[in-house]
Amino acid sequence: MVKVIASSLRKGNVVEREDGKLYVILFAENIHPGKGTPVTQLDMRRISDGVKVSERYRTTEQVERAYVEDRPYQFLYHDAEGHHFMNPETYDQLAVSEDVIGDAAPYLQEGMEVTLSTHEGVAIAIELPQRVTLEVAETEPVTKGQTASSSYKPAMLSNGVRTQVPPHISAGTRIVVMTADGSYVERAKD
Repeated sequence: MVKVIASSLRKGNVVEREDGKLYVILFAENIHPGKGTPVTQLDMRRISDGVKVSERYRTTEQVERAYVEDRPYQFLYHDAEGHHFMNPETYDQLAVSEDVIGDAAPYLQEGMEVTLSTHEGVAIAIELPQRVTLEVAETEPVTKGQTASSSYKPAMLSNGVRTQVPPHISAGTRIVVMTADGSYVERAKD
């Protein structure tokens, strides 16, 4: 365990609290009010049972950070046990539960390389590539005379996620989206 100041904590970090349990950080925000002490707001999930807690620390307060290994893993498949990943160096397989994957699940594709954070052999957090290429499953047809500067239109992607795309994108087009929020980046170049 290493003591670090609260303001240096980020999403995905693992901390040990006074109760001796490990928590993974889901959201971290440093708040600097006009007057008063700056604080760090942390939303965390207890690894042992998935209970979510919110905590505020003074930004200079010391917090115990747990040792976590971040390694590349390759996504293999999903079944009743969870999502299965393989370490490309050792070929060890790791099953990761649904609550660790969370809203990253729709973006997982067979063979995709992700970074898994593990603590004592148990996966506690996942980091996806920033961008992923998906196919537009359905969207409204292009309206003739509609200018390119007009607003985006809704589209359903092949992974079941809804997003907004420019008017020139039609069903069957492969596009690049951000995994953080599912937003459209560009037309795929493949």
